[in-house]
Amino acid sequence: LVATVLPAPSLLGRLRVPSAGAGIVERPAANEPIAADRPVVLFLPAHNEEPRVAGVIERAPAQVNSHPVQVVVVDDGSTDNTAAVARGAGADVITHDPNRGLGAAVATGFRVGVTRNAAAVAFCDADGEYDPAELANLVAPVLDGEADYVVGSRFAGTIEHMRPHRRFGNQVLTRWVRWMSRTPVTDGQSGYRVLSYDAAAETVSAHDYNYAQVLTLDLIMRGFRYHEVPITYHFRESGRSFIRLGRYLRRCVPAAWRVVNGRVVPPESAVQV
Repeated sequence: LVATVLPAPSLLGRLRVPSAGAGIVERPAANEPIAADRPVVLFLPAHNEEPRVAGVIERAPAQVNSHPVQVVVVDDGSTDNTAAVARGAGADVITHDPNRGLGAAVATGFRVGVTRNAAAVAFCDADGEYDPAELANLVAPVLDGEADYVVGSRFAGTIEHMRPHRRFGNQVLTRWVRWMSRTPVTDGQSGYRVLSYDAAAETVSAHDYNYAQVLTLDLIMRGFRYHEVPITYHFRESGRSFIRLGRYLRRCVPAAWRVVNGRVVPPESAVQV
């Protein structure tokens, strides 16, 4: 009975990241200042966002904290004119053909940032729910050496509109991420995040479908310093989210378990840049 119910190691594997001092070693802060000529790369994963992507690009600042901002759109197999509109608005465009999933688009964005020797790599959704004008606030903790991974928290900031069932689902999943990560996460599904160069270079996307929980767990497991910044959020006014609760849980919960148990295999579908 003991061997079945309380085996060591557990037959279920680890359900949470190790506690402090039990395997997680926090990365030391960088001692050298970041050169001012290194860019901040802001990438936008996009799939069929033709009506919205230009407005998001145009709100991005030209520079933050004296670092030039480079906007890149990762067009994930769109069947509309997302890529052409993004180029017309001034962004660089990298195309996945065919569609490979949000997780793969995020992995491609990280590779772009690392290839460009970015001072920080930021990303937000291309549907207008997040405001690129707030980029300086999110990037500041990374550029100041205070954090390696910054998440824009909607629940610590201002939510102008969110459907009740999505608010409830976000809060439930955030509690789960907070429990798994042993970290005071207030928004586990935010689509607005910033990584240091080192964090972007080392993180591994656990699967192609999504990134939210697995990215946080992966970086915390690797000892990168977590930080949150309040942001403004407004639910998309057109188009349709790809998230469906049943499919989301079926694919993301096992992916989170694989990260915590060190069984992550990077997807082969991200574009090499």
